[in-house]
Amino acid sequence: MPFLHHEIAGVAIETWALAVGVAVAVFFVSRVVLVILIRRLDAGAAHTRTEWDDVIVGALHKTRSVLLLVLALYIPVVALPSLDPARHILATVLILTLLVQCGIWANAALSSWLDTYRKRKSADDVGALTNLGPVQFVARLLIWSAVALMVLDNLGVKIGPIIAGLGVGGIAVALAVQNILGDLFGSVSIAVDKPFVVGDFLIVGDQLGKVERVGLRTTRIRSLWGEQLVFSNNDLLRSRLRNFGRMYERRILFTIGVTYQTPHDLLAKIPTIIRDAIDAQDKTRFDRSHFHEYGDFSLNFETVYYVLSPDYNVYMDIQQAINLRIHEVFENEGIEFAYPTQTIFMAGPSGGAAAREHLVGAGRSVEDRT
Repeated sequence: MPFLHHEIAGVAIETWALAVGVAVAVFFVSRVVLVILIRRLDAGAAHTRTEWDDVIVGALHKTRSVLLLVLALYIPVVALPSLDPARHILATVLILTLLVQCGIWANAALSSWLDTYRKRKSADDVGALTNLGPVQFVARLLIWSAVALMVLDNLGVKIGPIIAGLGVGGIAVALAVQNILGDLFGSVSIAVDKPFVVGDFLIVGDQLGKVERVGLRTTRIRSLWGEQLVFSNNDLLRSRLRNFGRMYERRILFTIGVTYQTPHDLLAKIPTIIRDAIDAQDKTRFDRSHFHEYGDFSLNFETVYYVLSPDYNVYMDIQQAINLRIHEVFENEGIEFAYPTQTIFMAGPSGGAAAREHLVGAGRSVEDRT
């Protein structure tokens, strides 16, 4: 056909038509091959225990059609010598597209690996998820910084002065936003050193609660009263933290006071009574129980034992059972608990001494004794 011999930009229309046909064919064939490859890899990855094939498949899912299109346009340009003027331009475009696609693949692989890691750890180790946020942020920053530098280098930009300028400018920026950077490095420190993890119960000064989230700048804690407490990471690391999440057992110390009128033989039995009450409970380890001191109005016994669980509700259930058991045995043995009393001696009308005992309690009463 005569019109096919006409030229556009110095190239015959017939050549342009052939190039377009080849490009369209290459694009659709590569697209079909990619879809089939991804499906087969998906099916194969579902039957393996390793995680890396899932990461690779997750990255391939993010392959952009732009890359296939540029590749389809580049192949006929290479194959047809008459299209040689466009080869350099398309080669540059292909390299830049491939660099961006590599960044997308790396980012997708990172996200896929983190999702797999999160699912594996969320069931048995929630604390391991604490460092995912900072790690993901830093990794993505490094990936796209490397891609940006390689893109500029392929465009003919000298990246050496840029890197030097970024170094000088970075110092100025760091001085201007040192508080933000302090919190950012604080999140990295929390991720690496792990003074606490998500789910730990912390006491920070006069505030207390459970860690909900560790972010790039702040850590969120849910208090016992329901409100959310927000601490900057830098300030939190400077504080004295009490981490009850690392507690594996709880040491309990309590005292009991009995009246001064308690006979000696019953006083000697009290440590054994307390020990039996503690040993009768599960998840406890008895340490000691002693006649500790002569108090102002009671004979005091001090007891120490361990609850073999960090759970506060478990401790309270055990302490309640111990208290009820001690009360029951004391009642059966005729041992009386002491309560605040004060005896005052006053001169009577005949010059003798009269004693008044003030019972300090919910209802005050006075008993006269000679």
